[in-house]
Amino acid sequence: MSKNPAKKIEKLQYFGEFGGINPSISDSSTYTFLTAKSMSDTFEGNTDGCYLYSRHTSPSNLYLSQALAAMEGYESAHVTGSGMGAITGVLLQLCKSGDHIVSSRTIYGGTYAFLKNFTPGLKIETSFIDITNLKSVENAINENTKVLYCETVSNPLLEVADIKALSLLAKKHNLTLVVDNTFSPLAITPISQGADVLIHSLTKFINGSSDTIGGVVCASEEFINELKDVNSGACMLMGSTMDSFRSASILKNLRTLPIRIKQHSKNALYLAGKFEQDGIKTVYPGLKSHPSHEVYNSMCNQEFGYGGMLTIDAGSLDKANELMEMMQNENIGYLAVSLGYFKTLFSAPGTSTSSEIPEDEQKQMGLSDGLIRFSIGLDNDIESTYDDMRKCLKAVGIL
Repeated sequence: MSKNPAKKIEKLQYFGEFGGINPSISDSSTYTFLTAKSMSDTFEGNTDGCYLYSRHTSPSNLYLSQALAAMEGYESAHVTGSGMGAITGVLLQLCKSGDHIVSSRTIYGGTYAFLKNFTPGLKIETSFIDITNLKSVENAINENTKVLYCETVSNPLLEVADIKALSLLAKKHNLTLVVDNTFSPLAITPISQGADVLIHSLTKFINGSSDTIGGVVCASEEFINELKDVNSGACMLMGSTMDSFRSASILKNLRTLPIRIKQHSKNALYLAGKFEQDGIKTVYPGLKSHPSHEVYNSMCNQEFGYGGMLTIDAGSLDKANELMEMMQNENIGYLAVSLGYFKTLFSAPGTSTSSEIPEDEQKQMGLSDGLIRFSIGLDNDIESTYDDMRKCLKAVGIL
């Protein structure tokens, strides 16, 4: 099979029970066995091709898992009921009481809250560091460290992790490198850079229609089997299960992901360039002014560009809110969290998706009150969209 991730999606072929061009949806929570021995063997994990109970897996979930594993180049995958279901399952599978995690300081607010507020109750501690400073990363590692965690492109500051360099550090210290690739599907393939475990929130770009919550873990077959083990698997025992109808929906949307990512990236690059020319403080990996522009270039699959996420600084929260409300009133996009939708979405992360991070820590990491995070949509005429945005920027006094 081709190494091109888009080609891997195109090569997928699943037929329905009656020859349908889409696989049949498994509308069952439990499954029959021809013999009692088959049931006991399945509970012990010794029977391939038998389905036990949909919290473990289902045919529909298996189709989607196989497709995502193929796309990302891993041996296996497991889909979950949400992105956080994937993140928490992985970290609790890898870490036990007394263990330590080194994590990027700029990560999704829910992940930050889990590591900062929840896992200390399990005596799992986390050091939050600047993931772009490899010396700081290595200095944070101690004898109890088990996991090195980062996002390929961070939420919301769009810092870029040098996954290859982090992988070398992880191997040196016998750590598991876990990478959340939600912001850059297809554009970056973390396994090619040495990531051990890959996570996506399927809710975002991969599904692309803002109608489904889901997550996925891509890893070795051994690790995925550990996650699903009926006696000790974190995903199995915590019940982070994806519904079969949701799996079927995401699998269909996956087919258009290459086309969508190219358009998201094309539009975001155009707008980022225009905003920067206008003198607005703009952060986008595709701009040469981005401090990790060359790092991104060294990792990316060029045809999919730099992704659909960018930020601008409006100068203050009041200005940011005024601008976002005006853009929504002008039907440029929606004042909403999440990302990857066909329409542009925008939010002030300091008071929304990153609000779990204390204000003093937000300031330390460079998350300003006026920061606006954009998930750029699939607009066919992005030049016209920019003209409309520019009118709003002028109206609120940013330009």
